[in-house]
Amino acid sequence: MTQSSSRTSRRSRALTVRNDYSPFGNKLIQSGFASDEQMKQALTQARQSGRPITDVIQEITGRQLTPELQRQYKKQQLFELKILYGVDSLDPEINPIANNQMGELIDHLIPIDICRRYQLAPLSKSDEEPQTVLVAMVDPDNLDAQDDLKRILRPQGIQLKRMVITPEDYQKLMDSYLDEQVAKERKQEEAKSVDVTGLVEDLGNLEDAPDEAEDDLGAEQDAQGAPIVNLVNKILMKALNDDVSDIHIEPQEYALRVRFRKDGVLQQPFPEFPKKIAAAVAARFKIMSELDIAEKRLPQDGKIRRMYDKRKVDFRVSTLPSRFGEKVVLRILDNSATQLGLDKLITDQDTLDLVREMASRPFGLILVTGPTGSGKSTSLYSVLAERNDPGVNISTAEDPIEYSLDGITQVQVIREKGMNFASILRAFLRQDPDVILVGETRDQETAKTAIEAALTGHLVLTTLHTNDAAGAIARLDEMGVEPFMISGALLGVLAQRLMRRVCSECRIAYEPTREELARYGFTASQEGELTFYKANFVPPEEREEARNQGQLCEKCGGAGYKGRVGVYEVMKMTENLQTMINEGAPTERIKEVAVEEGMKTLLAYSLNLVQEGYTTLEEVERVTFTDSGVEAELKAKRKSGLTCRTCGAELQPEWIDCPYCMTPRFSE
Repeated sequence: MTQSSSRTSRRSRALTVRNDYSPFGNKLIQSGFASDEQMKQALTQARQSGRPITDVIQEITGRQLTPELQRQYKKQQLFELKILYGVDSLDPEINPIANNQMGELIDHLIPIDICRRYQLAPLSKSDEEPQTVLVAMVDPDNLDAQDDLKRILRPQGIQLKRMVITPEDYQKLMDSYLDEQVAKERKQEEAKSVDVTGLVEDLGNLEDAPDEAEDDLGAEQDAQGAPIVNLVNKILMKALNDDVSDIHIEPQEYALRVRFRKDGVLQQPFPEFPKKIAAAVAARFKIMSELDIAEKRLPQDGKIRRMYDKRKVDFRVSTLPSRFGEKVVLRILDNSATQLGLDKLITDQDTLDLVREMASRPFGLILVTGPTGSGKSTSLYSVLAERNDPGVNISTAEDPIEYSLDGITQVQVIREKGMNFASILRAFLRQDPDVILVGETRDQETAKTAIEAALTGHLVLTTLHTNDAAGAIARLDEMGVEPFMISGALLGVLAQRLMRRVCSECRIAYEPTREELARYGFTASQEGELTFYKANFVPPEEREEARNQGQLCEKCGGAGYKGRVGVYEVMKMTENLQTMINEGAPTERIKEVAVEEGMKTLLAYSLNLVQEGYTTLEEVERVTFTDSGVEAELKAKRKSGLTCRTCGAELQPEWIDCPYCMTPRFSE
């Protein structure tokens, strides 16, 4: 073949290739990377499998694309996307994206879940009028994505400008952003470890309270900043890290003491601070909760809301003038740390079924009773969470609103404007409700309005401060509610407590004495059949040494307990109980009859938790052993003549004496 004919053949081949393939395909053939047959095969496989042509051609040829060819493919891809969608295309290799600007927009404007759902990334924001935000999208024509973006941007007067981006480049952008977030979280974790060493020296020279509040507790502390600001933020951060429920700032005669309530028990996590900073610390908390710092003679109530670990945390603040200065107590309301759901709270299946059966009723009154901090609000919200459905209208009156639930109308009590529980409840009745929650029933007006709502076809949930379920009847009677209204409206009463959960990692199995078993109502015949545990408590002053020796439990940190478990007593309304309420029977008699009809008392429930390994007899002693339920249970058993008065053993009808302790049988 002559040189001229060879040139003619190559030119003819090039023209043929350009007519049959895309510019990228032409480039592959012209460069000799792939033959005509290989290209046809690659196109067929790419269409059938949906895989990128680059991956398929590399498999067929067994060769890696050169950077030049990869660049050619991407250039063609972006050009085609630009023509397809009619918007500019983005190539991060040519126009690099600033991670900090993109992260700022994701954190404060377009949430990460929207970005992931629609495969988009906000790139920049223009402050010129009209304001615009530039968003790179894998599918700019996605109408759902456009609607959601406009819903976010329109209220702020911001317009949307779209660009198209390849899926590969989008993934690289998001990976880079997420890597940066992980690095930030690691820094925050390091900042969370509270070290007050060195602060005391700074605080010793401090006289005035600072005046600026930090919006984010997790923000990096300024080494040159006001020591009080740093100290207060560290106290709040430490409390959140340790999952405590309350913070006590207590001025003493010669020092300032800080204590936390964790799992229902107060503990002191910090050494005592100089007394001279007490006024400054109290003033700092009052500034953060927008209280009057000049008023030091009267109690005040306020609220602090701060961001921490990308979640909102509320602190309910109460100040109280005391002998040595103002005491400040903060209740932590952390929605993200609370798991709602009755099955997550109630361990006993029979009790769970009973509560769910009452909560499923179309109308009636359910009372939840217990002291402050016993978990009443969590139980009520768990009931609402299970009833929350598009077909059910739920309204709540609260003071304060502790949890935010989607799909529920929640109203805050504002007494200064006349919006108390009773007035809000009356307004609810004109709003076509199905389920009503009244945060707390404190007076006759609220109680009567709630009962009337229950009698007129609504399910009403509310709380009372009583020691047990039967005591709720007497409490309503004291408020002036007629017995016939109580018996007619009441579905049941749920009394509850919280007990510390013994650490499952370091708990110690042991065998109680016969006397100890008898004291808690276990029969002598059960000795050796049950497994009991006690907490492996390490005194605070010995924990550092135990940690250095590798003998400190990582789960509970030497406390012996981790978390809490609920104790419940459910008194379901029956015909016998209705009759007794109408007759004005005393609380003891009502409880006795409820036990005879199968009610499991707080004490019985807590002892079951001990047998199941959830908690200890020491916790029973601390929380529920004073419960009068043991009296009612013994009376019910004595009536059948089957309980020994000394050791609590079960007796057979034919026995004259107790075979375990030889106590003569008795009867009431």
